[in-house]
Amino acid sequence: MKRSEVNDRYKWNLDSVMRADKWEEAFRALSADKNALSAFVGTLKDKSKLLACLKLESDLSLRIENLYVYAKMKQDENTALASSQSMVGRASNLAAEISASASFISPEIIASYTEEELVALSKEEAFSDYSYVLSELARNRKRYLSDKEEKILARAAELADGYHTAFTMFDNADVKFARVKDEEGKKIDLTHGVYGELLMSKDRSVRKSAYKSMFGAYKDMINTIGALYLGNIKKDEFYAYFHNYQTALEMCLDGENVDVRAYQNLIESVNQGIPALKAYLKTRKKLLGVSKLTMYDMHVPVVAGADLKLTYEEAYDLVIRALSCLGEDYVSLLEQARDGGWIDVYETENKRSGAYSWGTYSSHPYVLLNYKPTTHEVFTIAHELGHAMHSYKSDAAQPFPKAGYEIFVAEIASTVNEMLLYRYLLKEGKADRRYLLSYLADMFRTTFFRQTMFAEFELKAHEKVEKEGTVTPAELCEIYAALNKKYYGAEPTDELISYEWARIPHFYSSFYVYKYATGIVSAAAISKDIFEGKPGALEGYMKFLSLGGSKPPLDILREAGVDLTSKEPFEKALSLFAESVEELNRL
Repeated sequence: MKRSEVNDRYKWNLDSVMRADKWEEAFRALSADKNALSAFVGTLKDKSKLLACLKLESDLSLRIENLYVYAKMKQDENTALASSQSMVGRASNLAAEISASASFISPEIIASYTEEELVALSKEEAFSDYSYVLSELARNRKRYLSDKEEKILARAAELADGYHTAFTMFDNADVKFARVKDEEGKKIDLTHGVYGELLMSKDRSVRKSAYKSMFGAYKDMINTIGALYLGNIKKDEFYAYFHNYQTALEMCLDGENVDVRAYQNLIESVNQGIPALKAYLKTRKKLLGVSKLTMYDMHVPVVAGADLKLTYEEAYDLVIRALSCLGEDYVSLLEQARDGGWIDVYETENKRSGAYSWGTYSSHPYVLLNYKPTTHEVFTIAHELGHAMHSYKSDAAQPFPKAGYEIFVAEIASTVNEMLLYRYLLKEGKADRRYLLSYLADMFRTTFFRQTMFAEFELKAHEKVEKEGTVTPAELCEIYAALNKKYYGAEPTDELISYEWARIPHFYSSFYVYKYATGIVSAAAISKDIFEGKPGALEGYMKFLSLGGSKPPLDILREAGVDLTSKEPFEKALSLFAESVEELNRL
């Protein structure tokens, strides 16, 4: 379908970001101002100069945000359009130049003020928009070295990032997979995207063939990949040492001001819940009707033919009803999003695939969909609207420097909406109950258990290097195989799965994947309290949505009644999973 054939009601209107005829003018104006910050170099000891510099940096950041987001969203409407590609490239280059021109600000602030002075500055009314930025600089001041040393470390980062770059090139361009047969018996090339599709095939031989091809390719290159991953771990160890951290884990979590106890609680709690995971695997085996469950049986749906075949309007109305427990204001915003040009609904020629929510501080949020009448797509609407409402509430309540929330909390609002939709459908009998229970069970298996297993692997690999100075590819495979046996049991665990760690790109962004698991834990607890009408739960969640990045993430979560430094939210999540598996097994 061509974009021109879609009714405007189902297309987003980007005017709240920027009018099309104003983009070139705005680009030229910002290009003329791109070096304006250089006037403040060496002046930031003067508080008035510091404030003016911070305000200018915010202004430039917002202007480039509008330029880039508009260009990228226009490109996503039609990825083949050369004019949009050019706009994205120009905006991206300008953003890099502005970022480079602002790079002196934090180091100069650190060099100009003591920790006590930065704390005092953060409490001054004039600096209220920048209070969290300044308090974070004060908290991290002891981690900074001399200006010369920091410049050396910054230049070294160009070399240190080479491990990630090399793996990305291998993973996206150079890895060679054996050809496989599809469901029609036709030989096809395997790619990462095709692999995901084939693992959902009802034909077990297709799944097995894809699995063997995928992991066989990484097995063949395991020594090279092992050397790259060891280098990445060594990089983490290097920066942790020079910035006075005891471990790489502490360093990576401290970047978002997250207590290490949250990571430890996650692993400990999930380990205690492994019996519930194994109970689900027995149920999955029974529902699939296989004599032995294998690793290539983990992704195929166990309940088929249960799709909610709803039109977009019907699906959206269902989401509104499911989320009505979030209050009249929230529902009003959902209606505004539907009717006000926030959402690009249907798949069209050359449109970007998938779904996302995005926007700028000076615009309302937007949502990109490629809607088809399936249950999964109904959940996608709820998910992306969760992101959109989080951004809307934060932008409305916070000044620009405090509006952006950390990645640590970024998936919570979206998952809360999914959980509320799930609970509503289950309660109202709006969908096949077995399908819903299996949907939740698989969400937990892939996000709660699997991502925690990844997190545990990262921790063990880093600890081995920190203690012994190295880790071999064979040892990494041994660690990963042992974890699979612990989580999944001996039956599905085979020799090839020990190589899976070698294909996970997130491992090169160290200690990142745990956030997916803590996100679903938080969402499970929040949605349960709201759905059951716990006093203060809704008010606390709305405050969470409005805090943006104005406080440390764990403190923001506490406003919603979730304390990840305690075991309670993890126990709630495990209870929901176990209850769902138990009921699924009975049906």
